[in-house]
Amino acid sequence: MSGMNGFSLADICCLLCCPPIPSRIAAKLAFVPPEPSYTIVTKEDGTQELVLTERAEWQFNDRELSFIDCFTTRSSRGNKVACMMVRPVKNPLFTILFSHGNAVDLGQMSSFYVGLGTRLNCNIFSYDYSGYGASSGRPSERNIYADIEAAWNALRTRFGVSTDKIVLYGQSIGTVPTIDLASRYEVRAVILHSPLASGLRVACPDTKKTWCFDVFPSIEKIAHVQAPTLIIHGTEDEVIDFSAGLQLYERCPKPVDPLWVEGAGHNDIELYAVYLDRLKSFLEKDLANK
Repeated sequence: MSGMNGFSLADICCLLCCPPIPSRIAAKLAFVPPEPSYTIVTKEDGTQELVLTERAEWQFNDRELSFIDCFTTRSSRGNKVACMMVRPVKNPLFTILFSHGNAVDLGQMSSFYVGLGTRLNCNIFSYDYSGYGASSGRPSERNIYADIEAAWNALRTRFGVSTDKIVLYGQSIGTVPTIDLASRYEVRAVILHSPLASGLRVACPDTKKTWCFDVFPSIEKIAHVQAPTLIIHGTEDEVIDFSAGLQLYERCPKPVDPLWVEGAGHNDIELYAVYLDRLKSFLEKDLANK
């Protein structure tokens, strides 16, 4: 989500004028695809294989690399969507459908997914947004909604994971498709990590109304999410104001105790011990009682 903070009123007016086109606003405010850190190679037998570059900064060995299955699928908007299934444990508690943050791709997230899945006793399924990594097309609001639906369909059909075993996890810009999907489908639970309430509220945190030209209106969609929801936000978030997490928590139909990480910013919550502790208690205890 880097690059969305610090807009002046003049900047906002410039973004929204002549006439306002939400997809262009979204592209200007949110999407920064990195240089790809991986490729997906199709072998002679038709199977697909992950090839990481140095940019991925892989932290494990070939054994852990064997936990990862990569492939591509198609979205309803015709884009190729790169998907990654990470299976580090034999009897996973859940499968987490993870929508990552901005300025990273699946290759850069692969080591994190292996470590997180191992510690939480869960499989991690993730995907790249249109225009990121090995996914085709261009990033846009409409495309990321289609991207997560393509990933959801692949998870359900290719791996046969039932909805009561799927936990949606969105981080930063990834909370946008996560909330959208959770508002339309039944899932076991939802985790929102440094979420944004809407595009305009990122630029102007004091905004109280959702205007017709606003993008990423998660604040309006959260009311339709019927799964237990854990919200995590740093109190010193310099990109998405802490107030966004509070607003979503207040409107969430089935919130659990949130995790407000005192002193944490936008990109360092994972470094606090309470982060992993709260995730484990949510998956192992909160959901067992729901």
